[in-house]
Amino acid sequence: MITITAAFSTCPNDTFIFDAMVHGKINTYDLTFVAYMADVEELNKKAFEGKYELTKLSFHAYLLLKERYRMLDAGSALGFGCGPLVVARSDGADIDRGIIAVPGEFTTALLLLRLWNPGVRVAVLRFDEIMSAVKEGRFTAGLIIHEGRFVFESYGLKKIVDLGEWWEFQTGLPIPLGCIALRKDYEKHYQRINDILKASIEYAHKHPGESREFVRAMAQEMDDEVIARHISLYVNEFTRSHGDIGTEAISALEKMAREKGVL
Repeated sequence: MITITAAFSTCPNDTFIFDAMVHGKINTYDLTFVAYMADVEELNKKAFEGKYELTKLSFHAYLLLKERYRMLDAGSALGFGCGPLVVARSDGADIDRGIIAVPGEFTTALLLLRLWNPGVRVAVLRFDEIMSAVKEGRFTAGLIIHEGRFVFESYGLKKIVDLGEWWEFQTGLPIPLGCIALRKDYEKHYQRINDILKASIEYAHKHPGESREFVRAMAQEMDDEVIARHISLYVNEFTRSHGDIGTEAISALEKMAREKGVL
């Protein structure tokens, strides 16, 4: 048996698609997958060290790591209406003069923010601490990801810009947020691992109740409605396979970022 560490975030979309794969609910043949879960920015940073064989990456990080990692066709987070948001305590927040709290220097969210407004000043904060920090007035605005788009109003915050909408207006394409990538020294196992992850995704869709306990345990304070909305938004047709449209979107992100000197 070959043991492979599968590193992914605690967000519901990741725990939902990996549940069957790491808990022996599907046939993984001669491969055994051991889960390691962390904030996506931690996973991004560890990937620069080549820490894990199979890992979730922000597309920003992946575009910097293509020589070390190969992206799986399955497992990506792409879509419409799911981009990061810039939020503040008031609609009139002066983000050009203030500081925006961001969820990590290698997140796709920050890459998009730089494409939208290259001159903004930022400070890195864990994604789940940003809304509270903005509410308390420690930052002018916050760049929120994951379930933040469902709950930011409960913090009394206002949406300044939806960077996913901005991206879609610019390109007409889905926004590439994150992917699952395999370290290239394991590339001979690529097709099997991709097929196993795809089977895990299909199993999760066919047996949604089986992953519920695992997803809820990792989601911590999220209520069931937010968890369901999160999975519905971020696990979609592009998660099974990013396909031609997803490939075009990823290429467009890299092209725009390199042309503007952001990547």
